[in-house]
Amino acid sequence: MKRFSNLDETELAALAAHVPTAAYPKGSILLHQGEVPDKCYFVLQGCMRQYAVDDEGKETTFNFFTEEQSVTIFNHHAADKASKFSLGCLENCVLVVGDLGIEQEIYDQNPVLEAMTRKMIEADMGKIHDDFAAFVASTPEARFKALQEKRPELINRVPQYQLASYLGITPESLSRIKRRFGATQSEVAD
Repeated sequence: MKRFSNLDETELAALAAHVPTAAYPKGSILLHQGEVPDKCYFVLQGCMRQYAVDDEGKETTFNFFTEEQSVTIFNHHAADKASKFSLGCLENCVLVVGDLGIEQEIYDQNPVLEAMTRKMIEADMGKIHDDFAAFVASTPEARFKALQEKRPELINRVPQYQLASYLGITPESLSRIKRRFGATQSEVAD
């Protein structure tokens, strides 16, 4: 909250007292593909995954969310409002939980929260656009190297087949790339 506002400690504490949090165990599915999202989240602790399953049953991982990241499925533009993604907890998670049904009411009561949320979304969207452009223009090796530089904790936190899917490669290719880079999981963690 400090990064996106000029509030002092007392004001931040008062605002945080009205922010609902919840704990979810590893394996919890918070949104199933095809459901209409009614919640948004902010990760205080844990790791979440955004993924989809196609008609043939192939699962594709689109993103991982860890501490201090917001998680929202934007689909207000879709005719049926159904999510194309599922959200699941890869670890035990503690999350700030926002109710999209009363979002405007909460913002009306807390204009500072609305401004903070807007700033967070703008930062997230800019990062998403940059990451997508880099992903499309890069080789699998460059994607892995970028992952090592920007989000090395994922290499140890998520199953390798999901990490491979996220990088757009097979698990076997990920193993070969890791060997080429000499990246053992323990070396990357250090």
